[in-house]
Amino acid sequence: MVGATHPPPEVVLYTRAGCHLCDEAKQQLQQLSNQAAFELREVDIDLDPELQRRYNDEVPVIFIHGRKAFKYRIDPRQFLKRLQAPGDTGSDSFSR
Repeated sequence: MVGATHPPPEVVLYTRAGCHLCDEAKQQLQQLSNQAAFELREVDIDLDPELQRRYNDEVPVIFIHGRKAFKYRIDPRQFLKRLQAPGDTGSDSFSR
């Protein structure tokens, strides 16, 4: 289809209230949204017992293209690179 546009990639931020690293990650993602198009979805892990069990000690956790890309901190250059590469988000090398 000529001229078809793709929806922006989804970035999921797993977070919780009172988490200063989560607040920093959210602010950084808002700044990065000025450089690249993506849909940000925030998920409070404390509203879901399974998510709380899985990510309790790791928030913030950031998924790009449905794959875990970062935890604790975001490397802006790596974020933009991973955002552009849906097949390879480098899930084996998290920013810590």
